[in-house]
Amino acid sequence: MASNGLAGRQVLLGVAGGIAAYKAADLVRRLGDAGAQVRVVMTENAARFVTPLTFQALSGNPVRLSLWDEGAEAAMGHIELARWAQDILIAPASADLIARLAHGLADDLLTTLCLASAAPVHVAPAMNQQMWAHPATQANLDILRRRGVGVFGPAAGEQACGDVGSGRLLEPLELVARLAARQRGDLLAGRQVLISAGPTFEDIDPVRFLGNRSSGRMGFAIAEAAAEAGASVTLVAGPVNLATPAGVQRIDVRSAREMHAAVLGAAQNCDVFIAAAAVGDFRPAEVALHKIKKRGDGGLSLELTQNPDILADVAALPRRPLLVGFAAETENVEAYARAKLERKRLDLIAANQVGSGLGFEVDDNSLTLISADATLRLPTAPKRELARQLIDVVAQRLRDRGTDNGAGAA
Repeated sequence: MASNGLAGRQVLLGVAGGIAAYKAADLVRRLGDAGAQVRVVMTENAARFVTPLTFQALSGNPVRLSLWDEGAEAAMGHIELARWAQDILIAPASADLIARLAHGLADDLLTTLCLASAAPVHVAPAMNQQMWAHPATQANLDILRRRGVGVFGPAAGEQACGDVGSGRLLEPLELVARLAARQRGDLLAGRQVLISAGPTFEDIDPVRFLGNRSSGRMGFAIAEAAAEAGASVTLVAGPVNLATPAGVQRIDVRSAREMHAAVLGAAQNCDVFIAAAAVGDFRPAEVALHKIKKRGDGGLSLELTQNPDILADVAALPRRPLLVGFAAETENVEAYARAKLERKRLDLIAANQVGSGLGFEVDDNSLTLISADATLRLPTAPKRELARQLIDVVAQRLRDRGTDNGAGAA
């Protein structure tokens, strides 16, 4: 786990009310293992689920619950805490707390600290899946994201209430990794990173299209990781149902030709192009003006024509960025990936096996990173963690080039 960025870091952990508060006890321990100094502030409702004494024993520091603690507030203790914190992490963050933060309320110690501190604030939502999906909750999160608040999660799965869906608190190790990643803000500082993600759809008629199963999750995770590392990120996204990562400029497209135009338009001044999109190789030669009807013989023939090669055209630019491709294969994964690396003159290719629950439409993945001189295997992990590891490798390759701006021929 990449947590060195937390060594000596002063982390104020806020714990809101909810059954997921029990996981915050393990989170305190994991933060300590990563080298962080931890102080805990609980809401009064959180203390109904886990006692303050538990957090005091794990953190080694007194736990604060109220603005009306006369002993602590005699010397303006909440201001001292606000100044002490280098990061504020709220885990779990309930729907109520998210709403109060979004609207700038300061009606308890935790929300007051968030307003009084200059430290970055991060929230890890945990709530019932219907509460998570409610437009009010999503609108409040959008407000927080626009202010630069980090949103970690939530995960999907079975919930304490018996429902199944999004709203589970991320596991403590994942939260530690997310917080550590936020400390890498200078890794790609000053770099322009262009990423393509998701599928492309090629229309057959007004109601049908050719497409693929790419969810876009890997590409969006890479965009998030690049932004966390300090890059200026442009994300060209095919038709997916995913929220835009904080700090990322997004361009939505549908077809391969639209993606080609958007990427070529943005690639002129980028330092890195990571082609994570699953671009359709072919499109119908003609698009029917009206819905194609069934025929008596039960057959239908489509004439297909080849789409433009986005990677090849970016590689041919006079000012060539560092090029990272993806190879999603069902067999002979490394052999096909290496052939693609050489054929398209890539600097790096990320190969992964797809099909039968692998690659597409899942939260976890594994990657093999192949360059002309090295092979690095990244074992199965959440896509966000793999994305951070990929960005680490990209940053190292930029440093190894030794150029002033990170671009130019490989």
